[in-house]
Amino acid sequence: MAQIVGGGRPVNDAERRVVAHLRDNAPDDWLLLHNIEVPRDDDGFEVDVIVVTRHSLCLIDVKGTRGRIEVAGTRWFPSRRDAFGSPVVKLRGNGRALKGLLTQSHRELERVYVDSVVVLTGPDTELVDPAGRDSRHVTDLPGLVRTLSDVSRVRRGYTPDATPYRTAILEALNGSVRRSTSPPRFGNWEVEEQLGGDNRITEYRAINATLPGSETVLLRVYRADPLAEEEPRAAERRLIANAYQSLTRIPPHPCVVRSRDFFAIDDESRFVLVLDDVHGQALHLHLSASRRTLSTASRLDVIEDMLLGLAHVHANNVIHRALNPACVLVTEDGRAMLTGFDYAKPGPRAHTVAGELPNVLDIHYVAPECQARPERMTASADVYAAGVIAFQLLTGELPPQGNDEEIPANGVPAEVMDLLRRMRDHAPAGRPSAAEALDALRRAREGLAPERREPLLLDRLRNRFLRASRR
Repeated sequence: MAQIVGGGRPVNDAERRVVAHLRDNAPDDWLLLHNIEVPRDDDGFEVDVIVVTRHSLCLIDVKGTRGRIEVAGTRWFPSRRDAFGSPVVKLRGNGRALKGLLTQSHRELERVYVDSVVVLTGPDTELVDPAGRDSRHVTDLPGLVRTLSDVSRVRRGYTPDATPYRTAILEALNGSVRRSTSPPRFGNWEVEEQLGGDNRITEYRAINATLPGSETVLLRVYRADPLAEEEPRAAERRLIANAYQSLTRIPPHPCVVRSRDFFAIDDESRFVLVLDDVHGQALHLHLSASRRTLSTASRLDVIEDMLLGLAHVHANNVIHRALNPACVLVTEDGRAMLTGFDYAKPGPRAHTVAGELPNVLDIHYVAPECQARPERMTASADVYAAGVIAFQLLTGELPPQGNDEEIPANGVPAEVMDLLRRMRDHAPAGRPSAAEALDALRRAREGLAPERREPLLLDRLRNRFLRASRR
């Protein structure tokens, strides 16, 4: 039985299970701290669990996310909600920060390896990591003690025996961390679960603290530098506020994620964007298996909703500018919604955030005229991106550089494939608007055979009835 040497109150059941599991199943000489805060500069970060084993000090992040999770780059794409930043990337960064604090206190701790592990507690959770970068640092609850016991995780150059340094580790931790006494709270929103993030943004699922049984929301908490000079600070503030400013220009629509609030906390070291907590998954997860798991009608539904949302966005003089499959959410009832407006352009204004676009754009979805000049993004460039996404959803492949006539799209009307070619025209003037593309898609769908059109219509009516009954 491991010894708990300090900590605060676990935030949720997943954290409680991990702490209890380690306490009851880890070796007697392991030491545990849980739910602590580590100061860093003028801010800090939270750590769910720290374990001092015989060979290392390990930071643990607990994730209660359920179902299949696909890893792509530095993003995780769960099957039941929006994508979020890799918790592995963030945890390893926090580990480096903690190591710096420990060595400042006790120089000899340079020899101790600081490890990081993400624990997935959902009984049906499956991590799919084709590149294998994150999976080495991820385990489930039954495999947690085995993972932490693996001395081969200690990198070359560090001691494989940390026991002589235990006193120094505890003294350094005592002077470097503080107890977290309650779940994090931003304004009136109390955190239920930290979902992920990076050094700039952390995402949380939260509830209204005044109404604990209320529906959850998604919080995007942006870090800012309160000590920066006025000019760079103003530029940072404009970038952080961009998504909220864009979404407030767009009236509520079932195919566009809704913003609820935006506010600064403390000394403007953090800003909080409150969004609807959409229960769905990123379209990215549908692309590789869409032809096996989704009917043609369902895929056309998603494309129609994507164009419906895009037409609504454009009608209100907002340009998305970074549209890709991660910015399209598919809800549990098959509704598609647009999100990811951090770099959108909400009409004419005196400043721009276009300088950030080269760092975030996926070149596959960037119109030809914008690949060298992202600041040239227009509504027509959004239509191009939507055409690539739609083609990929229907065929399972990205459009080829040349003629795409040879790629089969079984069951898809020829008029639809022709529309997608026009949406991806090399010249912006050759592309339809989002509203025109939506009308063309609906006309093409009307040409489906009666035996296919009737179930399609019934499915759409049934979905609308279910959505209306939930309001």
